[in-house]
Amino acid sequence: LRIKFNLVLAAVLLLAAAGAGWYVHRFLEETAIEEVRHNSQVMMHTAMAIRDYTTESVKPQLDPMLAERFLPQTVPAYAATETLRRLQARFPGYEYKEAVLNPTNPRDKANEWEEKVVQGFREGRTPLQQEVSGVVGEGVHRAMYVARPITIKQPQCLACHSTPEVAPPSMLQVYGDKNGFGWKLNETVGIQVVKVPMFYPLEKARQTFYTVMGALLASFLLLFAVLNLSLSSLVIEP
Repeated sequence: LRIKFNLVLAAVLLLAAAGAGWYVHRFLEETAIEEVRHNSQVMMHTAMAIRDYTTESVKPQLDPMLAERFLPQTVPAYAATETLRRLQARFPGYEYKEAVLNPTNPRDKANEWEEKVVQGFREGRTPLQQEVSGVVGEGVHRAMYVARPITIKQPQCLACHSTPEVAPPSMLQVYGDKNGFGWKLNETVGIQVVKVPMFYPLEKARQTFYTVMGALLASFLLLFAVLNLSLSSLVIEP
């Protein structure tokens, strides 16, 4: 009787542990990915807020000085990039970049995978109103990215990016006349992209999974022992 009872009980507990493990693992992994997606959205909207503040409050104050000396702080993209670069020192792996095919500042040059995302917007494979997300990197460098297009909507942008002849002379003194020109109105020239590391949330989910499964298996073993003792004292001995 004891052998039959233990075989049935062990089979039931193993099936329960397998089902619970599958569900818990899937739930924790989805939660971790959703956390990464949320963090990337927060970072993207932070960059947009910095750009808007620079355009509305900083640029008008510094524009009169541009004739004498070019101030990159008046450029919304520069302000957002520099501000969020300081975030990377405290939170490694969190990155913001305005990746452009033909940038004025060489550090904004799009890399290989960023160029593919930009071309998707330029060729119409991805709607301009839509954000693009995906995963890049491997191992501890694996990260989720969220990208939105940089499309020239305001003619004022062409004052610095149409031809070197109409660009501010103070800007040419800083960046030269070779890069960042030839842009056109309504042209998608690059992307705003944020990257958020996936390693830490997924590692946290993995540790939580091990903790939950350890507690669950300990509970099953305790239940197994108590039922066996109850079987002996209440059924087999009488």
